[in-house]
Amino acid sequence: MLVIVPFARGQAGVDIAIGFGYAHDKANSGGIDNASSPTAYDACTPGSGDTYCQSLPALSSFLLGFSGDIMFKQKFGFGMEANVQPSRSNYGPLLSRETLVDFNGVYEPVSQKRFSLQLQGGIGFARTSFAVNESECVGSVVCSSATEPVGNASHFQVHFGAGVQIYVTEHIFIRPQFDLHYVPGLTAQFGSNLVPAGTIWIGYNLGHSQ
Repeated sequence: MLVIVPFARGQAGVDIAIGFGYAHDKANSGGIDNASSPTAYDACTPGSGDTYCQSLPALSSFLLGFSGDIMFKQKFGFGMEANVQPSRSNYGPLLSRETLVDFNGVYEPVSQKRFSLQLQGGIGFARTSFAVNESECVGSVVCSSATEPVGNASHFQVHFGAGVQIYVTEHIFIRPQFDLHYVPGLTAQFGSNLVPAGTIWIGYNLGHSQ
């Protein structure tokens, strides 16, 4: 930020924000064998008679976001957003964490003192990280558990976002935003390549003036 702050003097503004949001994708129809299976963590088909097979869940999680953008002209700029699932969720017998990162062109067709309409479009990546929770005991008294990463799946994504930036003070704003992520190949983990999301961004604009 120390590098980009000087640009704010000659531009329409620089935004820095933290976001609280939610993303959803339906469940994949497949499953994973749990740790008790002779073929632990292999793919399986729920309802096929495999008693160790656990169904895969939907993506339905809270996301914590961080964003920044620079408006080089009054209506056009460039921005970046990163949204991450703060805590892991159950993914069959595994644990998973979703991360969405995108780099966007920004267009503000409406820009007033108290609010602006912001449209975003760009590319980035989506990553699903996997881990297992393992427990070990010495005798029957001393036990410990640890979460061990087991790999991740990364995919290219295309992002579109639309939000209304509302200024509650001269520089502090709130921006409710709707996002749509198209992630080719995400059906390997979930049920659709389309991931709709919604975020409330709370931020500070370095160049806005009333």
